[in-house]
Amino acid sequence: EMSPSSILITGANRGIGLGFVHHYLSLPAVKHVFATARNPDTAKDLNSISDPRLHIVKMDVQSDQSIKEAEKEIASVVGATGLTLLINNAGVAARYEIDDAPDRKNILDTFDINVAGPIVVSQVFLPLLRKASSNNSSLPIGVNRAAIVNISSGAASMQDNKSGGHVVYRATKTALNSLTKTFGHHTIKDNILTVAILPGFVVTELTNNRGELTVDQSVALMVKVFDTWTKESNGLYYAKEGHLFPL
Repeated sequence: EMSPSSILITGANRGIGLGFVHHYLSLPAVKHVFATARNPDTAKDLNSISDPRLHIVKMDVQSDQSIKEAEKEIASVVGATGLTLLINNAGVAARYEIDDAPDRKNILDTFDINVAGPIVVSQVFLPLLRKASSNNSSLPIGVNRAAIVNISSGAASMQDNKSGGHVVYRATKTALNSLTKTFGHHTIKDNILTVAILPGFVVTELTNNRGELTVDQSVALMVKVFDTWTKESNGLYYAKEGHLFPL
């Protein structure tokens, strides 16, 4: 069974990020799992995992300096083999509604984490992804060769927006889909896939523990979809069941 040899998951201290950590550590062929958290010391769940392949890395996606330092740390582990898979998962779902008091700081913080974060993380880790892509040149284009996966949301879809609400969160996830498409045009030149996927309505802290499926169920569906991706999937926006989701 093929799997990416090294995986970086941002926002991995809880929720879907932590779910990806558990999934990839369950695969014997995986060599390194890099799990980022703003405060690794307080990441109880991550710290309770005793697997030498797990590397807990301090990263604040709102800080370019922090992202660059994380890249140095990860580069020193993977070396010339590079980084196979980057999962941009870190995100925030600050509630912001039309009738709320205007709060520009809240708006910009949400964009900073959900949009600027994945842009800068992807930029900073691109050299390591390029190394993986050329190192794995015998493999077809896909997540096992080199890829960026952006964890989007059903809320990103403009066509599917039948209720309004979540004014700022929706806009940030629409922006994430846009940058997935744009990045894809650039990364594919180096045989690196860039794709967005929505995890569904998952029971996590972000949803106040409401939802239609568990983290493990969502992650199991998503990784199945990852394995189906080819060059033709580049830049697209998928549902966890594997079909394209309306933009």
